Amino acid sequence: MNPYKKVAFYTLGCKLNFSETSTIARLFEGAGFARVDFTDRPDIYVINTCSVTENADKKCRQLVRKAMKINPEAFVVIIGCYAQLKPDEIAQVPGVDLVLGAQEKFNLLDHIHDREKKEAAAVHASEIKHVKTFVPSFSYGDRTRAFLKVQDGCDYFCSFCTIPLARGRSRSHTVAETLKVAKEVAKTEVREVVLTGVNIGDFGKGSGENLYALLQALDQVEGIDRIRISSIEPNLLSDEIIDFVATSKRFVPHFHIPLQSGNDSMLKAMRRRYQTSLYRNRIERIKSLMPDSCIGADVIVGFPGETQGKFEETYHFLHALDVSYLHVFTYSERQNTTAVRMSEVVPVAERQKRSKMLHLLSSKKKHHFYAQQTGKKATVLFEGENNDGRMFGFTSNYVKVVLPYDEKKVNTLGEVKLAGIGKDGFMNIELPAETAGSEI
Repeated sequence: MNPYKKVAFYTLGCKLNFSETSTIARLFEGAGFARVDFTDRPDIYVINTCSVTENADKKCRQLVRKAMKINPEAFVVIIGCYAQLKPDEIAQVPGVDLVLGAQEKFNLLDHIHDREKKEAAAVHASEIKHVKTFVPSFSYGDRTRAFLKVQDGCDYFCSFCTIPLARGRSRSHTVAETLKVAKEVAKTEVREVVLTGVNIGDFGKGSGENLYALLQALDQVEGIDRIRISSIEPNLLSDEIIDFVATSKRFVPHFHIPLQSGNDSMLKAMRRRYQTSLYRNRIERIKSLMPDSCIGADVIVGFPGETQGKFEETYHFLHALDVSYLHVFTYSERQNTTAVRMSEVVPVAERQKRSKMLHLLSSKKKHHFYAQQTGKKATVLFEGENNDGRMFGFTSNYVKVVLPYDEKKVNTLGEVKLAGIGKDGFMNIELPAETAGSEI
């Protein structure tokens, strides 16, 4: 008889982690556990970690301390990228009872039966080279949106990145098996699916299938209104994928395409597989076919060797590029990467200065994009959270709108007119009288 009854989950990091946490949570619920909030004195804490930045590592330690304050007798499990990269280090954190690596985390239930808190944490983390199994996952809990994991791992080994060390080689299911999971999602109340993975453009690698074939198949799945591609490498974003999204029934005109630097020598040092000319070509093709599309870009500042001149080249490249927002990452040294051994280290203060400049540029880009959408009609998927009497929603091209909370609109699609940007940066809307109280 398992002595534990209540379990709480906390997820750090990416959409992929959220999809996996949700899948593991469903396994617990199927075994008779009650899923509760972090503060509801659970018997078990499961913390799914990220290790993209040093702050993610620190956040994990803070969460363990918080858990021990809430319930000193709780059994604490750490999974995720940080757990795979530094299992023995995590095992030394006071309060941690179990550390599971990338291969073991989906068998978590097998490791916790009849366990009690002990002085030393148990560690089960296979070497990442032995992790070859693909476990499909999807998030469920938010009625509006689900993250569907279609790929895991990465073969790229960019010089700044630890993800291949934490998640292993690129792998995925077949199109047919992925469709089975998508159809499970379609049976829920979810209206929008976000495709996620470490490098989803690599879907089907070595199998004779590819991402384009998967997108075509997913476009035919009934019961899902919208599908977003979360992030895709520019060298894997083919013309046929762009052309397909432009005419798709369900895929929305929203792309997130990592750039990392607007200087070709920096891209080479980062071991990226493209140059700025290809990146610009991808943006221009998208905009030529989908002028109102939303395009996000990742960029790293302060990478070793990034001189002031090279940073300015990145800034001006992004300034001239028709992208809608930026995700800015300040470079931080990570063990077991090539970059950590590079010379010409950029001072931390300079990294922070450059980060601030790009965050300001991102704000201007987003405001400009929203301004371009003002006055246009759009379809919004309304979300469920009541935020001080307000609710939010997103258009297909990722404009965030705000309106007074109306429970009847939760998880519905409604046609609106985008009326202008409010003081809080969100888009105000007008609802047509004939559709104000009903779903389109």
